Amino acid sequence: MKLYTHPVSTACRPVMQFIADNNIACDMEVVDILKGAHYGPEYSAKNPNRLVPMLEDGDFRLTESAAILRYLAEKVNSPAYPKDLKQRARVNEAMDWFNSNFYKDWGYGLVYPQLFPHHKRPDEKAHAGTISWAQDRCKVWLQVLNDHWLAGGKKYLCGDQITIADYLGSAIMSIGELIHCDLAKYPNVQKWLANVKKQPNYEKVNDAAFNGFAASTKGKAWQTV
Repeated sequence: MKLYTHPVSTACRPVMQFIADNNIACDMEVVDILKGAHYGPEYSAKNPNRLVPMLEDGDFRLTESAAILRYLAEKVNSPAYPKDLKQRARVNEAMDWFNSNFYKDWGYGLVYPQLFPHHKRPDEKAHAGTISWAQDRCKVWLQVLNDHWLAGGKKYLCGDQITIADYLGSAIMSIGELIHCDLAKYPNVQKWLANVKKQPNYEKVNDAAFNGFAASTKGKAWQTV
């Protein structure tokens, strides 16, 4: 198998971590998205979405981080994607919640427009309004995450066993570190992130590229939660 990836990508890091934690034999090919390599003709022919990650397993290609996590978990029979119908449905629900609700406002409303020029809105008023709207929405989602998903002293999103929802969700949550969000008002979220970061390969996967990126943005003025 081969994973086309980039170490700073929010979508790639959970897949890379799951592969490492489960000792899955998989070659890593870095697609330099910072230099536009994902728009090159060779990669575009394989993945018309022009995004990472993409998994190749023989002549089978799969895109989308959540789908890749499900596929790999099934392939290695991982308990991180439980077989029980209701437990699996809960994992799927958590993954969809992060992708459909939380990420939209957290990533594309609050974090990315402040970090990346191509996400900036066309005029300052629209840009400020987007971020202000996202700030309010993110506070709502963080409270739901803290008081619903992680209520009752649960270690992880779906109980006391880590699942692929935690891999995906924690990677999405981690981008708040790039603008130095303070999660002190959400203690259950903080505890959950701390538990995920204890996994054997979290630091290895996030160390150089992602943590270096976060270090480079310290001291700047950010709109945060």
